[in-house]
Amino acid sequence: MKTISAKKLIEAARGVAGEYTLSHTDYSAASVGAALVTVDGNLYTGVNIDVACGIGFCAEHSAIAEMLKHRETQIDMIVAVTRDSIIPPCGRCRELMFQVNENNKLTKVYLTEERYVTLNELLPIRWEPNSP
Repeated sequence: MKTISAKKLIEAARGVAGEYTLSHTDYSAASVGAALVTVDGNLYTGVNIDVACGIGFCAEHSAIAEMLKHRETQIDMIVAVTRDSIIPPCGRCRELMFQVNENNKLTKVYLTEERYVTLNELLPIRWEPNSP
């Protein structure tokens, strides 16, 4: 299995970030880049899409979709970045990670190059099928 450091993970996310305008000046893509590593050691990246009517999506969703195309579901570590900072995943992204594979509650979510928290810490109360 390949080992990828937090620094390389962050570099991969920054490598795909770099906002650009789409069909209208109010629409853009790639202001956020994300990278994840699966438990099998594979690296996947994604960018956000910010358009009207709420039909865009987060960079983490894009990276997760790429992972799913390769029939993997379990994330070892993940990070999302802008040009200047590392940002935590939104609630929708947190739920998606958990719902893709409940073992993702152990995913390391990087907040800085040196510091991470688990998805379980970020999502202590989550939606689960048949929950009361």
